[in-house]
Amino acid sequence: MASKLVPFARQATRTLTRATKPQYTQQITRPLSTTPQRQSEGGAVHRNTPNNNPSIPFKFTDQNLLIIDEILKRYPPQYKKAAVMPLLDLGQRQLGFTSISVMNEVARLLSMPPMRVYEVATFYTMFNRDPVGKYFVQVCTTSPCMLGGCGSDLIMKTCEEELGIHSGHMTEDGLFSLLEVECLGACVNAPMVQINDDYYEDLTPETMRQLLKALREAAKSTSVDHGKIPRPGPQEYQGVQRMTCEPRPGRTSLLEVYDHSKHLRADGEL
Repeated sequence: MASKLVPFARQATRTLTRATKPQYTQQITRPLSTTPQRQSEGGAVHRNTPNNNPSIPFKFTDQNLLIIDEILKRYPPQYKKAAVMPLLDLGQRQLGFTSISVMNEVARLLSMPPMRVYEVATFYTMFNRDPVGKYFVQVCTTSPCMLGGCGSDLIMKTCEEELGIHSGHMTEDGLFSLLEVECLGACVNAPMVQINDDYYEDLTPETMRQLLKALREAAKSTSVDHGKIPRPGPQEYQGVQRMTCEPRPGRTSLLEVYDHSKHLRADGEL
């Protein structure tokens, strides 16, 4: 009988012990350290500016409306919101950047809540939510470009010296914008930059400087001579001009035509 009462006795003892402990009701306060707010130059927050606010009207041109009709035909009517990215890209190409008015117009055309469009535009860095220059110079500084060739640090330094601006800024004449970006997918041709829709690869400080000067001269000329602008793709590097991404010393494999007939079964079976 005593053994059956032992658990109850232990429980009563613990309850009595907790009841006799002093209860601290006074709150302990500590000073909180705060830092001054600093607004970032980018981020997901929209702030109205004189050239980017909802009161500025935006409408697609008649030609772009025809393109939008063709784009929407690729999606079932109930899923037309899936076209939000190509429509945002089209609006950016028309205006020069993805303003809040472009987003609102895309939301109207696709019958989407504007917030859903904002979420897409703020997630993908390819949508420029602030005005950029006529030539948008994006310098890749990921590890392959930092280590390949002369290194992207020299390319970035050359751009800053030639344009007189730093990453994230635009020249006063609105001709160039400069931005340091992550991998652009041309690692074997490092270092490289993307200018608008074109890739320029196998760069050196000299070829980068020549490219920027050629673009500046082309912008000043009334009749653009595209022959003076270096062609996109690999540039001449140490006397070697690659066509795509083949080895600089030349081909090292697949030098002969492969004869498949020597390696097939005579009976034709797999």
